[in-house]
Amino acid sequence: MVTDDKDSGDEDDSDSSDDDNTENGDDEYASSHSDSSADDEEDNEDEMGNLSKWKESLSERTAARRKINLMQLVYGKPESKSSDEMKEISDEGSEDDEFFKPKGEGNKISQEGIHENDVDVDDCSKFLSNVSLKDWSSDDMVASIRDRFVTGDWSKASLRNQLSKGTDGDEDDEAFGDFEDLETGQKYESHGTDEVGGSRKDNDLAAEERKLKKLALRAKFDAQLDGSDEGNDGNDETKVSRGQTNASGFYDKLKEEMELRKQVNIAELNELDEVTRVEIEGYRTGSYLRLEFRDVPFEMVENFDPCHPILVGGLALGEENVGYMQVRLKRHRWHKKVLKTRDPIIVSIGWRRYQTVPIYAIEDHNGRHRMLKYTPEHMHCLAMFWGPLAPPHTGVVAIQNLSSNQASFRITATATVMEFNHAARIVKKIKLVGYACKIFKKTAFIEEMFTSNLEIARFEGAAIRTVSGIRGQVKKAAKEEIGNKSKKKGGPTREGIARCTFEDKIKKGDIVFLRAWTQVEVPQFYNPLTTALQPRNETWQGMKTVSELRWEKNLPVPVNKDSLYKPIERKQRKFNPLVIPKSLQAALPFASKPKDIPFRKRSLLENRRAVVMEPKERKVHALVQHLQLIRSEKMKKQKIKDDVKRKARAVELAKEEQISKKRQREERRGRYIEQEKQNKKIRRTES
Repeated sequence: MVTDDKDSGDEDDSDSSDDDNTENGDDEYASSHSDSSADDEEDNEDEMGNLSKWKESLSERTAARRKINLMQLVYGKPESKSSDEMKEISDEGSEDDEFFKPKGEGNKISQEGIHENDVDVDDCSKFLSNVSLKDWSSDDMVASIRDRFVTGDWSKASLRNQLSKGTDGDEDDEAFGDFEDLETGQKYESHGTDEVGGSRKDNDLAAEERKLKKLALRAKFDAQLDGSDEGNDGNDETKVSRGQTNASGFYDKLKEEMELRKQVNIAELNELDEVTRVEIEGYRTGSYLRLEFRDVPFEMVENFDPCHPILVGGLALGEENVGYMQVRLKRHRWHKKVLKTRDPIIVSIGWRRYQTVPIYAIEDHNGRHRMLKYTPEHMHCLAMFWGPLAPPHTGVVAIQNLSSNQASFRITATATVMEFNHAARIVKKIKLVGYACKIFKKTAFIEEMFTSNLEIARFEGAAIRTVSGIRGQVKKAAKEEIGNKSKKKGGPTREGIARCTFEDKIKKGDIVFLRAWTQVEVPQFYNPLTTALQPRNETWQGMKTVSELRWEKNLPVPVNKDSLYKPIERKQRKFNPLVIPKSLQAALPFASKPKDIPFRKRSLLENRRAVVMEPKERKVHALVQHLQLIRSEKMKKQKIKDDVKRKARAVELAKEEQISKKRQREERRGRYIEQEKQNKKIRRTES
């Protein structure tokens, strides 16, 4: 029993010695381990002799086989030690000798194991701390934060803020203190003030000055570091990498210079008073301003509605001018009607809303802008109108009117600004018709095609053609004495007679026409919306469309007779008989010679004599007539049946054609949609 007690005592001593070693540093661990082992050996030799030596080897083997705790290596040891031990560890950790340790010294700390007092300690990797939790069920804790809300008393908080602002400089001095620049050898001393109620302006300037000094030192250090790196480059590969790093370093250096300049400007502006700072810098974000406007119509004040606030925006330098706007427009798919050229629409572009008159066009493969009378079904088109300028890629929304009682969809089209202040040349087809007044061999004078000699000069060299297919060209305006009748005979002098040449000689009745392109002028009209100058219950009314005016005035649509389709009625022409000369008839073969039969005043006897049939011939003739009558009746009935079948077949073909047209329309619509998606992708990749 005595021996067991001693053994247990030895184990306690060894455990306590191990705990002491884990709590102390590496040097103390070695010295204490040697001291404790020496004392234990002396005690064991005096009391038990060599009985406890096997325990020493056992403890050494246990310490050697102990595994490294990765959690302690990553997160550190749990904070369960006494305050004195923690102070000793912090003092040792603050020494400069602990920054660099010999190889193998770091493994000694990992062999300490888990302390017996650290069993019930919280896991430091969980970041759970119950110390900061407060008991909010008590009335005292609730009353302590009552003044932090809107219903509380803010006077104490304002005093506390003033005190905290006054002590900012001291806190900064305590945090930074005196320091010495190891590169330049310059010493910087703290300029903290002992007074707690120092002015806020001095503290801010001191903080800004310290920040600027830090940024300057950092920029200087980076510049020196870049220079040293450039001197150490050896081979071509490092030069290539150095070029890349220098590019990024230049960008970073530029950013640092901009930030430094910004901080210097802020520091300089903080020294100025508010009036001077506003004159130099302008009003800062978050400031409340009072705007005064001059020459405002009195209707805006009378009809002002506080339920509809007024938004104040700014215009760029180029948006103040007025000019031509070219947009890429598409009719909205929910709008039922197509849009017609020169029908006024209301557009919303940026901060502006106004009414204008657009001209729709489409760009051909040769770059020509051809005018469209109506917008296409499922495609984009170009629209040109006059109004205030807007930058490219600005969204546009178009509507027909502002009335809120519309049954159909209000948005008529959407568009995007392509170009501004650029008047593209929009053209349309024109067909000029004229008639020949004088005809020479291959030259003719054409009248009623042009109205003046100036117009003829504009179309010099244009291609013309007759109805019969003879091609020609416009040369010049005819001379006055040639194109007109002489004044002595009372003939009026006219302009617009052109001299034209043709491939062959034309006739007097030939119609000559010219196909050309003429420029379309875009109307310079825009009417801003003045909805703010009238009551909210009234609807703003601008220019009306032609259809609306006809509906209000009950006017019919004018019909141009020349535009109607008429059945073509041509008079049958009578040609003279062919006359072959006798010399040519003699050379012709007999089959080609004309057989001239002399004219008889009296018919032949065969045509004049009467035929008397016998009774048998009469019966045969009557039978043949009956058979012909039966055959004709059958043919009539068969013709009626064929007509009925033909009509039924026509109805079936009409249905099939309607179905096929509908299918083709759906296929064409899907093809247009796919084409538009591809064009959008192409434009997105190009932008």
